[in-house]
Amino acid sequence: MNRIILTLLIIVVILSCNNIEKPKKPDNLISKNRMIDVITDISLMTAAKGMNKNVLEKNAINPQNYIYEKYNIDSVQFAESNNYYAYDVKKYEEIYATVKERLEKQKTEYKLLQEKDKEEKDSIKKIKKKERDSIKGFDSNKNRKLNQLKEKLPNKPQ
Repeated sequence: MNRIILTLLIIVVILSCNNIEKPKKPDNLISKNRMIDVITDISLMTAAKGMNKNVLEKNAINPQNYIYEKYNIDSVQFAESNNYYAYDVKKYEEIYATVKERLEKQKTEYKLLQEKDKEEKDSIKKIKKKERDSIKGFDSNKNRKLNQLKEKLPNKPQ
């Protein structure tokens, strides 16, 4: 008896999933390229919120509102466009693959910038150290020469 009920339940679930209709194309559909931009920025803002929530709060930045204002969209438009693209799994995977590529590229670019910045700071430290060493060397040479000159001068009569 349990097997029959389980089988019927599985059949009902499978049949109910077949009636999912494709969402109607929204009138204000966000283009695929713009959707990639939006999702990329959402990913960045989510990461920023996770890393520096206090900075966002201190500057009164709401990540969602920031994205909506930047792209001149609203939450309904984003949700409808997201649902429309999500229905076609291949398109949605393409969108997210492109987002992932962009984020990886940005990550690589930022790492290169960090390395350049570190190299510049290290070279500045070396230059400053060299200057300090040369000044110390100059001072000790100056003192040595002054002492040599003093020795060559005749003694003062008392």
